[in-house]
Amino acid sequence: MDNGTRVGIVGAGGRMGRMLLEAALKDEGVTLAGAFDVPGSAVIGQTAGQLTGLASTIRVSDDLAGSLAAIDCLIDFTRPQGTLAHLELCRQAGVGMVIGTTGFEGEGKERIASAARDIPVVFAPNMAVGVNLVFKLLDTAARILNQGYDIEIVEAHHRMKIDAPSGTALRMGEVVAGALGRDLKECAVYGREGVTGERDPSTIGFATVRGGDVVGDHTVMFCGIGERVEISHKAGSRMPYALGSMRAARFLAGRRSGLFDMLDVLGLR
Repeated sequence: MDNGTRVGIVGAGGRMGRMLLEAALKDEGVTLAGAFDVPGSAVIGQTAGQLTGLASTIRVSDDLAGSLAAIDCLIDFTRPQGTLAHLELCRQAGVGMVIGTTGFEGEGKERIASAARDIPVVFAPNMAVGVNLVFKLLDTAARILNQGYDIEIVEAHHRMKIDAPSGTALRMGEVVAGALGRDLKECAVYGREGVTGERDPSTIGFATVRGGDVVGDHTVMFCGIGERVEISHKAGSRMPYALGSMRAARFLAGRRSGLFDMLDVLGLR
């Protein structure tokens, strides 16, 4: 008999989508109730079992709107435009969402916050448990190393990633800036070229690397005189993101509305 939170996965044919399918099928606390992709996708009609090598007869569908009645929580790691369309469908159907999509502009984030007044939403730039531990470590480090240290954030991802800097890197910057009483929008530097002049100590610098199949590397450097403190997270696969998403889906069970992130899910507030 099926047990646990009934989850649906959008973008089921993609690399992250397949990882989410696998995680859902292996998690005893959730039940895979739906798998979806865009009309015309080569995986439409295939089963989750075919995509993962695990036992499942759930077939990939392009009819998300007509399937939401059988789902408690939709997990979305697609692209901003698609995610916002899915969000509206979930809002109308009263279905919760776990959103791991990155690259949202301010308007998109406002739409997510608005929808969360009606449905429960976990929205986080990174669902991996280890990354969210790093967020807490960065807050502590920034408060201690609050004078005499220049802060630089370096991130690397695969060549197919479409947004930069990564949502995780931006969140790291927000955490550090918040701990220092700064606004990241005012102190971030996203590129340097030519004669830049002496570094402004109030800035937080970002460097972006794209290449190969790098899953996701992030390092925050606190550079002082005679010493440097680095806090890093390196992902060897997408599975940590998928496992964190299942944890987030279970967290939403029984909640009727509200906007949450992984710190809420992990009890780190």
